[in-house]
Amino acid sequence: MDKFDFLSLARVNEAATQCFAEIRSQAEYFQVEEILPFEPDGEGGHVWLKIQKKGINTDWLANELAKFAGVKPVAVGYAGLKDRHAITSQWFSINLEGFDEPNWSEFETEDIQIIEQTRHGKKLKRGVLAGNQFKLRLTNIQGKKEYWEANLRQIQKSGVPNYFGEQRFGHQMGNLDRVGYWFSTGKAPRKRTQKSLYLSAARSWLFNLVLTERVQTNNWNQPLIGDMMLLAGTKSSLFLVDKLDEELTVRLAAMDIHPTGPMWGRGNVQVKDDSLLLEQQVLDDWDLWKQGLEKAGLSQSRRALRVFPSDFSWQFLDNAQLDISFFLPAGSYATAVLRELAICTNVQQRN
Repeated sequence: MDKFDFLSLARVNEAATQCFAEIRSQAEYFQVEEILPFEPDGEGGHVWLKIQKKGINTDWLANELAKFAGVKPVAVGYAGLKDRHAITSQWFSINLEGFDEPNWSEFETEDIQIIEQTRHGKKLKRGVLAGNQFKLRLTNIQGKKEYWEANLRQIQKSGVPNYFGEQRFGHQMGNLDRVGYWFSTGKAPRKRTQKSLYLSAARSWLFNLVLTERVQTNNWNQPLIGDMMLLAGTKSSLFLVDKLDEELTVRLAAMDIHPTGPMWGRGNVQVKDDSLLLEQQVLDDWDLWKQGLEKAGLSQSRRALRVFPSDFSWQFLDNAQLDISFFLPAGSYATAVLRELAICTNVQQRN
């Protein structure tokens, strides 16, 4: 594998390399709806707006909301960044304590629509998210239809490797080059936001390296002695595998638990035995990065090696177009699903 070649990460389903498609040929063909883990209570000093936007990035919209409301940018909260080249629906909170509420309808444009409005007692913080519902249309699809059908059924049955998506690493994987410069020279970025971005990219890449090895050795969805298993639907409910038994196999097949990989940082390595040996071998040449992440103050954690796209459905519109829809939990990427289906060309990147 080339040092930072995302395309070289292993696929479970090699038949995916026999199918081809384009994505994002129109913004309408990549739709994302954010799902919160709770309902705002309808009262409090923070206005919460669910906004549908087209061709607009999240940071820009958050700043525009602050200007419109006459508050500082820090008064605006959101759970996560959403794709610019798409139609996305996501929540924003605006702290209006001590301020008059503006007429939000005047904020709307052709590309910005407020689809829900309420109040809550607290700011919406980053990461407070259940997941995202995706509705995608693939165009100019090529390859035998039986391959497409088989790939779709495989994803629906077994899920996919939970890779961090290519967008995590910046244009042409440039964030990883900047990480390498930082950790090798000690010259950290000046901006706090850049530091956070590069650190996230670094530990995400190390995770992807461990996951691609486990895909290649066919145990990405199987337990190893010494694995840490994550209870589905949680972020930190973990237990150590000290023996392989039927109960473990049943729970894995039912998607009740998932094997995990490392999100590097300070603290004791949690895996042991076979799992520890595999991770040590994969990350043996990345000591500088591991030390850099520890020095930056990040803590060890674990992430599921696989993700199961729920409510997964599809429809062929004709021989050249395919609609698919599914829900992914927070932190997982639609591109990880698509790479097990076909080789997809991002039309917006190409243009």
